[in-house]
Amino acid sequence: MTDCANCPKSKAQAKHRWVAPKRDVPLSGILNVDKPPGMTSHDVVDEVRRMVGQRKVGHAGTLDPMATGVLLVCLGKATRVAEFLMQGRKRYRATVVLGTTTDTYDAEGEVVSGGGKIDFSQAEIEAALARFVGQIEQVPPMYSAVKQGGQPLYKLARQGKTVERSPRSVEIEAIDLLDWTPPALSIEVACSPGTYIRSLAHDLGEALGSGAHLAALVRLSSGRFALEDATSLDRLAEAFEHGQGDRHVLALDEAFFDSPAAVVGGDTAQRIVHGQAVALETPAGPGEGGAEEVRVYGPDGDFVAIVTYDAGSGMWRPKKVFA
Repeated sequence: MTDCANCPKSKAQAKHRWVAPKRDVPLSGILNVDKPPGMTSHDVVDEVRRMVGQRKVGHAGTLDPMATGVLLVCLGKATRVAEFLMQGRKRYRATVVLGTTTDTYDAEGEVVSGGGKIDFSQAEIEAALARFVGQIEQVPPMYSAVKQGGQPLYKLARQGKTVERSPRSVEIEAIDLLDWTPPALSIEVACSPGTYIRSLAHDLGEALGSGAHLAALVRLSSGRFALEDATSLDRLAEAFEHGQGDRHVLALDEAFFDSPAAVVGGDTAQRIVHGQAVALETPAGPGEGGAEEVRVYGPDGDFVAIVTYDAGSGMWRPKKVFA
């Protein structure tokens, strides 16, 4: 999922925190934040801006105000890796309530229908969930940031408008049923980026003929970044106030740690910085059974760039330069 409802009932619940003085040299790196409930992802960005004393802050992979868990916040030059961070596979723990539907597909919306069937056996629930595992077509909810005609769907929804939405192909790697205590079931979902867990809850209700909505959601991981390693906003604020915030800032190249690394000499590094293709002895290109993408470091250990393999020339071409 990249659930992004910006639901009309959502209101920022940000606290008044210590405000850092403006930095002469902006911080660059990634914060793994445990987003609290009741805040939009943009609220979290605003909070972090105040903590670190700089404007260049963004997030990778929006969470609804109701949702909690891993929200990756990018500082300084790391805002350039947000697109790569958003490509990471996601894992969620969700609570779905059967028998009731809402206009937003979650607990923050207006009730549309109620009184649906809830007396299902665990076997029936598991069979219904199994239908959603694999490559599926999913229609984004009206209360989402997906744009149609240049306007986010949620703005149209607030005007009482419903428009046709094109289905999107997403992949659900696994759905594990953790608990079924009618009318609520708890599940853990591993999925591709772009998957809407609210839509999954709604579609499950449709499949069972009962109706359903999402009651709670926790993002357990985004790519290689996990909830157990995330830091709360309160802890971050305290750390930055006492000059210890840097310990929570991860290097921007951690966005690429799933790719192999290569160390090059100064001349090769300069060629990459200037956009030129280079030859790398290792790792081998995909035509030789190796990687398609490699992170490159200079002789001093500085992260230089991400390069991709060009099968036609057998060379590696810069994809994103950070030096």
